[in-house]
Amino acid sequence: MTASRRDEELLAAARAYVDALVSHDPSGVSLHPDCTRVEFGLKTGRNGPHIARSLARGPQFRVIHRISDFTATVDGHTVSTRYVVHVRPKALKLGAEVSETFVVDDENRIRAIVARFGLPRRQH
Repeated sequence: MTASRRDEELLAAARAYVDALVSHDPSGVSLHPDCTRVEFGLKTGRNGPHIARSLARGPQFRVIHRISDFTATVDGHTVSTRYVVHVRPKALKLGAEVSETFVVDDENRIRAIVARFGLPRRQH
């Protein structure tokens, strides 16, 4: 079964965010002004502009140099993703599994992000 055009738009919104983790360029990410980000139950992004600034300059994201094993599913307005973030220094070959859920509105803006991730481990 092929993905609908709407599913493709939702996937593109989530993928733009994940790509910005590596590029540190949030210009292609469509965040609703009231978007929030939560990690392990703690709010780490209070609004869209704050999240965009964090993507661009946040030290917690600056260590990310690559994403691998990206998968995503769509259910209504929700995109559930799983991937591995690879962090610096590259020589250590460290990566952490991430699962992130995005709620995307009818205008393809991310309204909410919920993230969970594991401890960095050596990747093969």
